[in-house]
Amino acid sequence: MDILHTPIYEGRPEDCAGRLEKEIRTYDLLDSLSIPYLRIDHEALPTIEACHDVDTRLDLHICKNLFLCNTQKTTFYLLMMPGEKKFQTKVVSKQLGVARLSFAPEEYMEEFLDITPGSVSVMGLMNDRENRVQLLMDRDLLQEEYLGCHPCINTSSIKLTTKDLLEKFLPAVHHEVIYVDL
Repeated sequence: MDILHTPIYEGRPEDCAGRLEKEIRTYDLLDSLSIPYLRIDHEALPTIEACHDVDTRLDLHICKNLFLCNTQKTTFYLLMMPGEKKFQTKVVSKQLGVARLSFAPEEYMEEFLDITPGSVSVMGLMNDRENRVQLLMDRDLLQEEYLGCHPCINTSSIKLTTKDLLEKFLPAVHHEVIYVDL
């Protein structure tokens, strides 16, 4: 599939047949919050590097999203950061005042966020009704007018304003941000 020539749509698909329930729930929530977004459908893109053409097509930088935990696997984090930055666990761990963070096992990702590896997204916080996952955001993302992410599935990408994410989406899903500097 040539992503650079793939259509960009405003909002949800007209026909949701064949789409996963968690993707449809994402669109339902965004629509209920009156958050406008652009959407592009594509083949599965499991890594930030694979999203390069989506970045170009949507004229943004898709965020790198990492699902992390402490050594004891009792505290979980979703880290949003610019895709071109390198993750350094000691830098984030020091800012949070916690022992070294590591990548969380995928079963927790599915249990808490209802997402699978390769589809990690801030949108998954809508499924974390018990607030078991703390959102971390690299402060540099505040400079971006738009953010890109997956709607809980890596065969579509959406573009929405940073302002709508922070002022509408996060309050609606009862999550706050801890800002970090990477």
